[in-house]
Amino acid sequence: MKIVVKVGTSTLAHPTGRLDIRRVEALVKVLADLKNGGHALVLVSSGAIGMGVGRLNLPGRPADMPTKQAAAAVGQCELMYTYDKLFGQYGHTVAQLLLTAEDVSFPRRRENFVNAMERLLELGALPVVNENDAVATDEVGVATTIGENDTLSAIVAQCVGADLLILLSDIDGLYTADPRRDAHAALIPEVREITPELKALAGDPGSVLGTGGMATKLKAAEIAMACGCDMVIANGRRPEQLYDIAEGRHTGTRFLGRRGEA
Repeated sequence: MKIVVKVGTSTLAHPTGRLDIRRVEALVKVLADLKNGGHALVLVSSGAIGMGVGRLNLPGRPADMPTKQAAAAVGQCELMYTYDKLFGQYGHTVAQLLLTAEDVSFPRRRENFVNAMERLLELGALPVVNENDAVATDEVGVATTIGENDTLSAIVAQCVGADLLILLSDIDGLYTADPRRDAHAALIPEVREITPELKALAGDPGSVLGTGGMATKLKAAEIAMACGCDMVIANGRRPEQLYDIAEGRHTGTRFLGRRGEA
């Protein structure tokens, strides 16, 4: 299969913003093994700003845009250095692609992106995609900003014709209520349609360093499902779950793509 995996800041980093080395190493090992098994993989990775915060020894996520941009620039270097080193240990080559909304909304630039991605996959590379947070900012305008990587990962899945999109987060999946506040919340194992009732279950952004909440994940699901791609929300703290997800076993919440309608 062609699989896009999105990993969030809460999976990659400690609350301090510093890299969670043990978890990242475990994640890379599983992804490398899936690639060894014949799957084509694309990694959409958050964490640049969060890691930049840690690297620059800032007291927390910056409020002003220039410092956010600086943290993103520093953190992106650390991210790619880590991925290059770890994937290289398993014989895999990574490639970096940093996007703005214009790169996927303007037809010619979108075509260039798609061509680059397809060729990288043909050559056996593992593309690592992130929004170019050092230059794409909310201050520039909505038209140039994707905003968060849940949506970005769904757009990437759409562009490359992925069979499966996996969002690794700090939660096990979509629940009937917020499991951190309601002990009776139940995991929803499968979703065939995004309904208004389902959207009402979405909460606010959950982590300090990240920006994406369940609402953005449902938005990503709508994009993925519309182009015939399954999407799974699962807990990034257990990377070994990726084996079960790739084999179609029930893990997290699976949103079923509308195949044949795209």
